[in-house]
Amino acid sequence: MNNSFWRKFKRKRLSVIGTVLVLTLIVLSLGAPFIAPHPPDEQNLALRLHPPDASHWLGTDEYGRDVLSRMLYGGRISLSVGFVAVGIALAIGIILGAIAGYFGGWLDQLIMRTVDIVLCIPTLFLILMLIVFLGPNLFNIMVIIGCTSWTELSRLVRAEFLTLRQRDYIQAAHAVGVSDLGVIFRHILPNALAPVFVSATFGIAGAILLESGLSFLGLGVQPPVPSWGNILTAGKDYITQAWWLTLSPGIAIFLTVLGYNLLGDGLRDILDPRLSSGEGENHG
Repeated sequence: MNNSFWRKFKRKRLSVIGTVLVLTLIVLSLGAPFIAPHPPDEQNLALRLHPPDASHWLGTDEYGRDVLSRMLYGGRISLSVGFVAVGIALAIGIILGAIAGYFGGWLDQLIMRTVDIVLCIPTLFLILMLIVFLGPNLFNIMVIIGCTSWTELSRLVRAEFLTLRQRDYIQAAHAVGVSDLGVIFRHILPNALAPVFVSATFGIAGAILLESGLSFLGLGVQPPVPSWGNILTAGKDYITQAWWLTLSPGIAIFLTVLGYNLLGDGLRDILDPRLSSGEGENHG
């Protein structure tokens, strides 16, 4: 089955490109302490707004700091926000979705009505309100994004559980005395995770984009900690005289989100059996 998965995945060229983009981001970000040519916070006002050259490949900012170094360290922030926020959303969404889909009844009604209420609140407004109360720092941003991104995941997991709990092997597990927790974690959840992984991939892209937007507004990661969003914010004040300050983080955000979306598309086509079964029918 693994060989079949990789064969299918390698035929999807755009997904392979997305995977390369994602892996490149991860390698560059994790290797920032070894790759970055300068310390990210090292200031040199004599080189303020210096254009790209051999010693500063992406130029310098308004404090003479090397933009390439700050971009590399900013990638670590993006990875942290993306993975931690989605991890929190996965934990909440899987637990609540599994409870709702497996037990049903009033628990299902309570959880789904809670989901409906959360979905009625504009996500960005809710995030901004929470940031105002809790304060804009990296930890709060990750927790807030994670705690506001679980609703679709819970619906997805619930739908999978509603389908899978009717299967014969689940009825057989009940018949031989397997506990509810055993049925959930050993028999249903492993078979319900494929679409969850796909949704999580798209969620990482969304979390990175959201963090960049919040940092651009001054409500995300706060300087001097480098973030693609706050580098972009600084660049907008010098857009006519230091174009590289906006171009570099803009391209990085675009390529990162594109990479995760292409990877998610490929995983969805391969792992979602409903799409796979109709693969040969859709030529449009």
